[in-house]
Amino acid sequence: MNQKHSADTEIIWKDTRLAEIGRIVAGGTPSTSDPNNWNGTVAWVTPADLSGRSSRHLTTTERTLTELGLATSAARLLPPRSLVISSRAPIGHMALPLVSFCTNQGCKSIEFFDGQDPDFHYYNLRFWVRRLHDKGEGTTFSEISKKALEAVEVPVPSNRKVQETIASVLALLDRAIEQTEALLAKQQRIKTGLMHDLLTRGLDAQGRLRDPSTHAFKPSPLGPIPTEWTAVYVEDLCDDIVDCPHSTPKYELGGFPCIRTADMVPGKLLLQNAYRVSSSTYQERISRLVPRKGDIIYSREGERLGIASPVGDELVCLGQRVMLLRPKAETDSTFLTWAMNSPSFYNRVVLGQIATTSPHINVRDIKKALVVRPEPTEQQLIGEALAADDSERSALENCLEKLRRQKGGLMHDLLTGLVPVTPLLANPEAPISP
Repeated sequence: MNQKHSADTEIIWKDTRLAEIGRIVAGGTPSTSDPNNWNGTVAWVTPADLSGRSSRHLTTTERTLTELGLATSAARLLPPRSLVISSRAPIGHMALPLVSFCTNQGCKSIEFFDGQDPDFHYYNLRFWVRRLHDKGEGTTFSEISKKALEAVEVPVPSNRKVQETIASVLALLDRAIEQTEALLAKQQRIKTGLMHDLLTRGLDAQGRLRDPSTHAFKPSPLGPIPTEWTAVYVEDLCDDIVDCPHSTPKYELGGFPCIRTADMVPGKLLLQNAYRVSSSTYQERISRLVPRKGDIIYSREGERLGIASPVGDELVCLGQRVMLLRPKAETDSTFLTWAMNSPSFYNRVVLGQIATTSPHINVRDIKKALVVRPEPTEQQLIGEALAADDSERSALENCLEKLRRQKGGLMHDLLTGLVPVTPLLANPEAPISP
């Protein structure tokens, strides 16, 4: 077993087998045909419960067992804060349940020995998860066996106080990330409500939401709308609507951004990581219409279906699965962008396509999709209100991304011994410097 000194000369990290830090436990499933085995009080963790989690803690599971189901299966009850790891489809999702639990065969768990800090090992194994992947075997899908998991080695400081200190520093960042995610979720709920109100009631001459009790509304194919508005087709608000070239471009390291659906979120193009094309390829892909500031790119195919993003100052061209709309001079581009990003538009135009084998929307369907048309001045006011709200969301998203990068950097520095831990032992919340 290898030993190494970290930046703290008095702290020794050892490559330690997982079997040395805890008991590795496999899972099981009782008979699914016997209803007496199910819907009890015993949490039963499967890989689905671990997928897409941002919090390290788990308190509930999608399915539960009865005491009979636990007794008649190979599953074993584990104490809270044992570490559960998905061992297939895929390998390496993990959590620390805060309740007693058992698992199915798609998970393995570590019931820690005394002297080990569960939170540290959660972060440590998240960082060294590639070592779990490397032990996976299988043709249809990769799976790590109990024996292979026991043999995985990761660097571990033998001093529990050091483990706890590293975990507490990373937990501080986790709490900040979770709080920011909660703020983003709250802001999105507010945004959805604001979008609904602005796109169904609009703003009166004083810039206030119209009140149905004091303003006149009329019936329309989209429901009641202010009498000043009309319901029109998207094409009525545009000078031009064109599809993307039906070919895969040759990408290069430099050049012009070639927009794919992966480069789009509602209301914004993500140009930083966009694939790029040469000048000649760019010219080929703008032959139908040259994208310019104020145009709207709309994703019309694939998993990221139904997203409208405005073109900014940088020259771009269309990749695959997208289309380009050029609003009329009297159409506010920001207004139309958010009208096409609204839940109402999505539900009417996009939702029916999601369940198909190859989800897509035809260009003609977008042209003939209904939207509301306020007067140009009101469109601008609505667009400005939604854009201002979106800028707050962008600030939160930037903060969240910064926190995630900071956490990733700290995990690397703390869990490889590059940053001395000794100064943190006295104050885990102290600033960290390499």
